[in-house]
Amino acid sequence: MTSPAITFSDDQAQAWDNVALILRQAGVDLDGDLLQPPQTDASDVMAVIGKAGSGKTMLLAALYRALEQAGVDIVSGDYESKKRTNRRTLAILAPTNKAASVLRNRGVPATTIHRILYTPVYDPEYERVAEWLAGQGERPEIEGLTDLSLDRAAASYELHKSIPAALAAAGLRGSDFITGWKRREEPLDIGFVDESSMLDEKQFQDLREIFPTLLLFGDPAQLPPVQSSGGMVFETLPASRVQTLSRIHRQDADNPILDLAHALADPMLDFYHFERMVADAAARDERVVMAQRVESDLMARSPVLVWTNKTRIRLIHAFRAAFNAPSDSLLEGEPLICDGIELPMKHRKKRLDLEARGLIKGAQVVYLGPGKRPGFSRLHVIGALDPQMSAASIVKIEHEGDEEPFIPFAAKMGATFLHGAAVTIHKAQGSQWDTVQVFAPDIEMASRMGRVEAGQPLWKRLAYVAITRAETQLRWVVRNRLGKPETPVLRVDDLQSGPAPLVLQAEATDD
Repeated sequence: MTSPAITFSDDQAQAWDNVALILRQAGVDLDGDLLQPPQTDASDVMAVIGKAGSGKTMLLAALYRALEQAGVDIVSGDYESKKRTNRRTLAILAPTNKAASVLRNRGVPATTIHRILYTPVYDPEYERVAEWLAGQGERPEIEGLTDLSLDRAAASYELHKSIPAALAAAGLRGSDFITGWKRREEPLDIGFVDESSMLDEKQFQDLREIFPTLLLFGDPAQLPPVQSSGGMVFETLPASRVQTLSRIHRQDADNPILDLAHALADPMLDFYHFERMVADAAARDERVVMAQRVESDLMARSPVLVWTNKTRIRLIHAFRAAFNAPSDSLLEGEPLICDGIELPMKHRKKRLDLEARGLIKGAQVVYLGPGKRPGFSRLHVIGALDPQMSAASIVKIEHEGDEEPFIPFAAKMGATFLHGAAVTIHKAQGSQWDTVQVFAPDIEMASRMGRVEAGQPLWKRLAYVAITRAETQLRWVVRNRLGKPETPVLRVDDLQSGPAPLVLQAEATDD
């Protein structure tokens, strides 16, 4: 085996060798950096699983770099060129925008599953520009585009490696380039799926139809999908097709957040002993905080993680009160969570437009103000490649009990949203934030109920998922209190508009 530039642990090296074998059968020889026809027509699925810190992402990134070096074409959410004869393709996927953005921040060109299930229809003229920028065609001559415009596009692409950004530099809108979307007809070759513990059976089957070679990366200690039968898709694979990473790597060994997560595996540990461990960690390391209250300023970008909807709703109303939000409208900067898209079948194309832009169920969104038309909102989709859009919106702010939700405004149809200042731990899976606030009284309540899920106390699974959402700091909130904001106004100036204008004019949703 040609060793990558990084040093693998024994279990990573074993996983690499086994993955390399199925890639060789798919026509990619990592040993010789060679591409060849697939050696079999049979499909193959393999899973690489392990708890937080076991090196799954390190392995995924190393495999991506090796495949790219071997000449495999990378299919991303940016641009997809026409498949070339005797070439292999790779797409790296995640179930949510946030999970995909975590990979992109680490140099891995990930996109969402939705973005691969549905493929864009390009304008032929501007597709020639994209092929040229990607090094797969001659410099084009197109009416309306000057040599100076093309030079600007080439300079932008050299800097950003982004087709949309390059077209914007040439003075083109995304809607000039992409004319529509359709369900993918032609399969790709190789698919990597991160956070595969979140996959449901339908998504798994869709991916198997597209990718003859499918590699799943997942954490067996996370919570299974809410609508699943209780398990994760990689648990259905034969033992020979599952590679388990068990070693916690040296660079993570001094991370108190991961230490707490792995301590939950001790069967003798109860909630109260665990909370004392959190207090001890907080006394030693500023990356763990025993917080006496929820910090309202953090909730606008990093939702409080809770177990029950009852707690979630209470915290949302406390957050709105802290910022003096009016009872009949939203404030600019309020966080939202997409709860789906309500459009009839005749508007299927418009649904695909929004989903391809990253507005899928579970997407974290910031409200930027009303759109130009009644019922429309200007939105920033966190983690999307091109995050800002305007779309017909139905916003629901729930009340406790059976009281009907408060709806500050609503289009006749469009994307539906719940408030996002607090979210359940189930819905937080796949996301990571720099600082995470975990509402410990909820987890204590779960421990008192004594519920067990997949052979593990539910409170431990909840705590594990919540803790591992934190990248830099974990705030373990022990009291049912909310701190006043440091500034009375929610921020939006920290949100970047992204590399390119709208891919599609989403305000057409109301047609």
